[in-house]
Amino acid sequence: MDIKRLGSRPTTAGSLEYFSGQVWVNHIADASIPGAAKSAIVAFAPGARTAWHTHPLGQTLYILSGICLAQSWGGEVQRLQPGDTVWFPPGEKHWHGAAPTIGMTHVAIQESQNGVTVEWLELLTDEFYNKVASVLTGL
Repeated sequence: MDIKRLGSRPTTAGSLEYFSGQVWVNHIADASIPGAAKSAIVAFAPGARTAWHTHPLGQTLYILSGICLAQSWGGEVQRLQPGDTVWFPPGEKHWHGAAPTIGMTHVAIQESQNGVTVEWLELLTDEFYNKVASVLTGL
């Protein structure tokens, strides 16, 4: 049994290399070999979002609060709310983040393959984000 007590793993800021805006990460699980599951609670300030990225074994997001925007490469931006779950299949290029005026928190669950859980790609420009976010009513 391995118990992680409150405060034993500090909240970390999302790297500006991979996120736009203010993002906070609280790790839940980082499985040791032979396990591969990794999870975190990730909080996004309004307008904050990830860069485009992929996961070798896919990713599940469970929305805890706020409004989440998510988009797969070439697809329409989706508006998700608390209680919604989204699955990104292995290798699917995507981004996700908060709505422009409403923050968002989600649980992110993914598995590592050969020690890799994510491949980070290019950041979303403000122009791109504002354009796709504006297509959703009420934002």
